[in-house]
Amino acid sequence: MKNEDFRRFGHQFVDWIADYFERVESFSVVSSLNPGDVLKKIPAVPPTRGEGMETIFRDFESVILPGMAHWQHPGWFAYFPANNSPASVLGEMLTAGLGAQCMVWKTSPAAAELEEAVLGWLAQMIGLPSGLAGVIQDSASSATLCALLSARERATGFGANDDGARAPLTVYASEEAHSSVEKGVKIAGYGRKNLRRIPTDEKFALLPDRLEEAVRRDKAAGLVPACVVATTGTTSSGALDPLGPIGVICREHGLWLHVDAAYAGTAALLPERRGILDGVEAADSFVFNPHKWMLTNFDCSAYYVKEPAALVRTFEILPEYLKTGVDARVKNYRDWGVPLGRRFRALKLWFVIRSYGIEGLQAMVREHLRLAGLVRDWVKADARFELLAPVDLGLVCFRLNDGREEGALNALNATLLERVNGTGRVFLSHTTLRGKYTLRLVVGQRTTEERHVREAWDLIAAAAGGLLGARPTGA
Repeated sequence: MKNEDFRRFGHQFVDWIADYFERVESFSVVSSLNPGDVLKKIPAVPPTRGEGMETIFRDFESVILPGMAHWQHPGWFAYFPANNSPASVLGEMLTAGLGAQCMVWKTSPAAAELEEAVLGWLAQMIGLPSGLAGVIQDSASSATLCALLSARERATGFGANDDGARAPLTVYASEEAHSSVEKGVKIAGYGRKNLRRIPTDEKFALLPDRLEEAVRRDKAAGLVPACVVATTGTTSSGALDPLGPIGVICREHGLWLHVDAAYAGTAALLPERRGILDGVEAADSFVFNPHKWMLTNFDCSAYYVKEPAALVRTFEILPEYLKTGVDARVKNYRDWGVPLGRRFRALKLWFVIRSYGIEGLQAMVREHLRLAGLVRDWVKADARFELLAPVDLGLVCFRLNDGREEGALNALNATLLERVNGTGRVFLSHTTLRGKYTLRLVVGQRTTEERHVREAWDLIAAAAGGLLGARPTGA
């Protein structure tokens, strides 16, 4: 493609994205296609000769777009938000245009030093303790893996890298912890059988006394407790593990404490919500995702460590072809995680923070919390429904309950969710809490307004009425 053609199509694509932002609400939130519908429209063999961009873009609109879920739709209430924003998209465009491979300082000094600067900004913005060093990972899953590997090395005196872990090492996490903990335990060589799932209280938060019991039991059995993964904002219910008491246990027994705040960490932008991180000063590592609730498109996960030397020692490899004359004076982020190759993720984050400012980001989070509070109140006001977990942030967990037995209630709520999502106007997801099929409605999309959450509740209430043959109450 010639540069003049690139310029023409570049303008066209930017216009298309701007138009998409304006019309995204007109789409069905999720695709109605069936498995294989897209694949059968794509030729089985690649083209021998290059095709024109007009043709390629036309196929994007006719083949690809109908098969997309619209995460930026204001009716997106599923999973957790994965926001973008105009500022972030513009930063991402420049990152793609530069095409830099930012593996070491020398390959792009600005990329390395901007990453260091914006991670320092973020730490200040959410009230993290001073002295933590940050790096951008692709996801919280990768950050958790980094923590587990670092914990493994510290527990073995950094011998596992050379000799492998000899004594069985154990890891502890809430029974509500994210699946990435189990995946990380597998990859890091602990073994699934050495992951201890710690019971939770009535709010689905980890019970410190049960953690203490598990650690002492393993030590008495000759095992080596290595790491605790505490969660601030669990995936299923948004539960907040008690970081302070967990930190005391970790200090007493010499365990690495990793805090996963992938979703909820953004709430700490608000001084009045910073209590969700009480006790975080005991953490050896901490992660939250600006690509969830902070207007920065995927991927951008902020990972902090108390002892960067331990992280570097875990991952550092020094082949001759990667050595430079300034290595002793700079941060080479290739040694701060698994991959050698690194994208210039800091640029879009810099654009977002500067474009919105702390006050703009805080205003968005406060509004989302207010809207989630409305949904909570509507659930409580309608006798047909019940809340199944505290609403501490933007996530509301609830179900329809007309008194039938649990198995039938689970089936009823699965049907309710199917009917609500089948409208195409909103999209919710589900989980199970203590065996109860639970609807999850999380408010966190950049474009979501009060009218959208009211529409979501109207759809839920109407579907409930259709299932139960009763008129909705409340709201």
